[in-house]
Amino acid sequence: MGAFIFRRLIQAVVVMVSVAFVAFLLFQYVGDPVVFLLGQDAKPEQIRQLRADLGLDQPFFVQFWHFLVNAVQGEFGLSLRQGQKVSRLLAERFPATFELSIVAAALALLVGIPMGVYAALRRGSFMSQVFMTVSLLGVSLPTFLIGILLILIFSVMLGWMPSFGRGETVQLGWWSTGLLTRDGWVHIVLPAITLAIFQLTLIMRLVRAEMLEVLRTDYIKFARARGLSDRAIHFGHALKNTLVPVMTITGLQLGGLIAFAIITETVFQWPGMGLLFIQAVTFADVPVMAAYLCLIALIFVVINLVVDLLYVVVDPRLSVGQAGGH
Repeated sequence: MGAFIFRRLIQAVVVMVSVAFVAFLLFQYVGDPVVFLLGQDAKPEQIRQLRADLGLDQPFFVQFWHFLVNAVQGEFGLSLRQGQKVSRLLAERFPATFELSIVAAALALLVGIPMGVYAALRRGSFMSQVFMTVSLLGVSLPTFLIGILLILIFSVMLGWMPSFGRGETVQLGWWSTGLLTRDGWVHIVLPAITLAIFQLTLIMRLVRAEMLEVLRTDYIKFARARGLSDRAIHFGHALKNTLVPVMTITGLQLGGLIAFAIITETVFQWPGMGLLFIQAVTFADVPVMAAYLCLIALIFVVINLVVDLLYVVVDPRLSVGQAGGH
């Protein structure tokens, strides 16, 4: 176990250094921060002085080393658009994105797994066919279109739900949450459904396919021959073995929800990191773009490590080495 964790940590460090290098290249090739800070009418002396103050006159790899040291400390400089520390901007926006992603992931799991199990156990039923048809729509329709349709129906036509914003929030230290207020829950419903639709249909189809595969195995036939009840076979044996690949997809999708909530946050004007990143791209705010890239990479690395360790918990027959191979 210790050797496995050490090996994965080394891999994680290599990945993060590679991502940091890509993020650092943004500073080199996506505009000049000195021009952004001083403007087009700056004098050459002012430009040279600021470049020296920022360390931009040093060799490439020296600059990259300083960037790495600052990134480890969570420092990415000042936002060129807002003039605030990037770490502070991300800390303000991260709770909104994280809560939206967690609610969407919980919705996808709580609805997708039962739907997949039902579709596998009742393959020929009418509801099973309905579930499969809905899953095709969920996979096919783009996220922004789903969001616009939900706004049109539930906000414009019915007037049941708000169409933008996060609603009332409560401050718990530096963390702001809308999950402790009724208004916050009302505001998060439509964005969470929009973000969860694709993951929900993916999980449902994966559970159905894996469940059907497991039900064909010899040990399930042996369990039936021993006289075990359908409930014990389906939920005590089949579903448990189905969860291993589902965990992989779910873990990666959680990272994807956080990373790619950009479209949903833009449609609903949700004040999270995705909306901040879109604004940074629009204004070529390189420090924010670089910090967002590094943070998302860190989230994916941590989730992958946790998922690999959970393999053994779900199915003890898998060794740690086998889990890492998956």
